[in-house]
Amino acid sequence: MTQAASPPATLPPSNHEFAEVVHRLEAGGAMLPDSPANLMQIIGLYKAYAVPMDFYWRDLLYIAEHVFLEPLPFFKYFLPQSYLDLPNHYAGEGADLRVWRGEATAHPELLAFMESGETRKMPKLLHHLWHDRINMEFAESCMRAMLWHGRDMGMGQFDAFLDTDEYRANADQAIRAFFARNPVMLGLYKLFPEMFLEQCRQMSYYSNLGLFWEVMAPVFFEMSDLYDESKLTTVPEAMDFLVNGIFEIAGRPIYHHVYIRGECYEIIPKSKGFMWLYEAALPYVEAIFYRTSPFRGTKSYNAQVGQVPEQQKEFHYGILYADVFPVGTAGIPPTQLMQDMLHFLPDYLVDYYQQHCRGDDDTLIQLGISFQRSMYTVTSAVIQALRCALLYPLDDPNPKHLEANRAFFEAQMDRFKRSEARLRDIQTAQYR
Repeated sequence: MTQAASPPATLPPSNHEFAEVVHRLEAGGAMLPDSPANLMQIIGLYKAYAVPMDFYWRDLLYIAEHVFLEPLPFFKYFLPQSYLDLPNHYAGEGADLRVWRGEATAHPELLAFMESGETRKMPKLLHHLWHDRINMEFAESCMRAMLWHGRDMGMGQFDAFLDTDEYRANADQAIRAFFARNPVMLGLYKLFPEMFLEQCRQMSYYSNLGLFWEVMAPVFFEMSDLYDESKLTTVPEAMDFLVNGIFEIAGRPIYHHVYIRGECYEIIPKSKGFMWLYEAALPYVEAIFYRTSPFRGTKSYNAQVGQVPEQQKEFHYGILYADVFPVGTAGIPPTQLMQDMLHFLPDYLVDYYQQHCRGDDDTLIQLGISFQRSMYTVTSAVIQALRCALLYPLDDPNPKHLEANRAFFEAQMDRFKRSEARLRDIQTAQYR
């Protein structure tokens, strides 16, 4: 059972369509109602997401730092042992900031799945060809969404830097070094420099997303462990953990280094001062949770048909709006991610789905709906973090300040007035 939140004593009730949600946010809650079933679903999905995410961030950095502009990157999803052993900066005893109490190297469940997959133990190439592996296509789809929407989001300076002379000079140095032994590619670079530069920009977004997910994986692992230890008992507690984590890690540097024959080329140096919160976290939420792009084949990009908005800022195809059904794509709804998470569901969530699913074929859909609930909670944490950074405490005694908070919350809820938004659905346990 959930209890309706009341507005602050000094303010009248909100007249917003989502007044109940606004009041819940004003009381320190999340968009998702607080209930044991909701908490179980979001924590279970954080755990199931964190394991493939532990592969995503490692492979994204490997591609950005070593594969780079390889013309035929057949083996870019084949992580070398050095990247499986690469210490996460937020886990293990040597962490810069220890978020998760577990080990800094690749998660044991991930390693076990990489060895045996859904089928059986076989050579890595056969697992890859049989598609019995982690679906990195999902991670690349997220990266491309961030790249595509990056210039239209007005957050941070990362994307703007990709168009500067400094970036071009750094990229030029790395490109020439990478192809120093390949005169054909150097000749093509001379003929089509902008094509190579655009590919380099894409590699910078590989690094950006990899560094973002390197943080989120240990955050989700720790939340799962705390839940198992009965130390996270409500949805607001889970959201507060995320908010505190956002502020603790906000200054983590975002950069792009490339390693060529033992030498490091700093395409985006750490000295630029790009920070995790503004250059990775907020753009990720905007580009992936809200915007992304419609499925190919379900909407026409033909301007005369007008099935998609003219302005990218009006796109509304992210998980917060998704009609969760298995379409087999890398986009949102993220069927490939749902398939990845299926392998790592905690036992309590498997039992829950067995009780409420219409057979095994329905599990992916139910998993996707739970994922939707979990991402509404992450979005709530981002909204509360922005309110903390830009506005006033929830218990501020000044009514004017509370009015400013309310205006902020209501403006955020305006984005969910569209009929496609799932905010209405997640308010009830019957959304399955």
